[in-house]
Amino acid sequence: MSLTGVMRTSVSGMSAQATRLSTVADNVANVNTTGYKKSSCEFSTLLLQNCPGAYESGGVDTDIRSAVSGQGSLLSTSSVTDLAVSGDGFFVVQDASGTPYLTRAGAFQADGDGNLENAAGFTLLGYRLDPDQPDVTVNGYTGLTPVNLEDLALTASASTSGTFTANLPSTADVTPSAELPSANSASSTYNAKKSLVTYDSLGGEVTLDLYFSKTADNRWEMSAFNKADSAASGGFPYSSAALTTISLAFNPADGKLASSSAQELTASIPGGQALTLDLSKMTQLATDYTVLGAEVNGNAPSGSSVVDIARDGTVYATYDNSTRVPVYRIPLAHVTSPDRLTPVAGNAYQPSADSGDVQIGFAQTGTLGSIVSNALEQSTVDLATELTAMIDAQRSYSANSKVFQTGSELMDVLVNLKR
Repeated sequence: MSLTGVMRTSVSGMSAQATRLSTVADNVANVNTTGYKKSSCEFSTLLLQNCPGAYESGGVDTDIRSAVSGQGSLLSTSSVTDLAVSGDGFFVVQDASGTPYLTRAGAFQADGDGNLENAAGFTLLGYRLDPDQPDVTVNGYTGLTPVNLEDLALTASASTSGTFTANLPSTADVTPSAELPSANSASSTYNAKKSLVTYDSLGGEVTLDLYFSKTADNRWEMSAFNKADSAASGGFPYSSAALTTISLAFNPADGKLASSSAQELTASIPGGQALTLDLSKMTQLATDYTVLGAEVNGNAPSGSSVVDIARDGTVYATYDNSTRVPVYRIPLAHVTSPDRLTPVAGNAYQPSADSGDVQIGFAQTGTLGSIVSNALEQSTVDLATELTAMIDAQRSYSANSKVFQTGSELMDVLVNLKR
């Protein structure tokens, strides 16, 4: 064994412990960094091929690992745009040049343009709802746009879909065919009526009058009229014909809609779009006419006063007129091996060859966790553990330096033999 080999090995040990101290320093410095995942230094031996009868010391190699998959505790905050991921998944963000990254740092605030930006300057990306669910590219970032709260004010959307659920009384009298609402005469009668507010393309309210008339046992007629066309005294006759008329058929055994019956009503909203009402939950039972639920999308133009974010990532805007509209949906990204992601400045990550490709999905689906609003994920650093590691690394570094010092002294002895 050569003395120079001893010195090289001790230098390798000091370098390894210095690297370990560097990870400890990073961890301590980021103990309060939102979403930070602690790093650790793992050692592995370096051995040289030794000749028979001789031994040559090797060294030590280091591998830096980040515990990205670790879950930090959640801290409650007062800002609705502070977001945390509870479980698996990462927010998708982009830098000023548009390059996408992954992060768990969810301290987002609106910048001067209204885009949600975290403390590192990364902009949160999401899918804009209009108002249908977006088409998600599972293995790419196509369709993602910056989540912007500025453009939510004074927006209007036309009604395109909704649901209407009610029970029609099976004991009701049959309406004569000449007096059905679809005839639109002054003598038209009906068994039940309900009005429904919808919106045209400019956000104007269009009220529909929905009429139900029994035409035979287990059979009903449903007609929709524009309330604005009603007679001066209200009701029939309307100045225009019904927007649409359909027939409903119910099973006599259980009172549910028959499979042969119309399951939905489609009407063209004046000045708006085609509205489709889901009627599949309608019933005909021996009780009073009861509306169990009615909901239509669309909204009138109004300023946004409140924004809230659901655990599935849906961003809702509540307008001054009390309308609550979904405007964005924030996705989560995941990879096969998150601990193998490549860290970048700003507490963000990029996929690597060892991490696997990025997959995009929504919170609370599959293995992805939930998005928690008014909360931030704290650093996973434990100060007690890091200080203990610091002391251990310091002592190990000191021991390696002693080995180097001893080797140096022995070299002096060897050199002095010539004197």
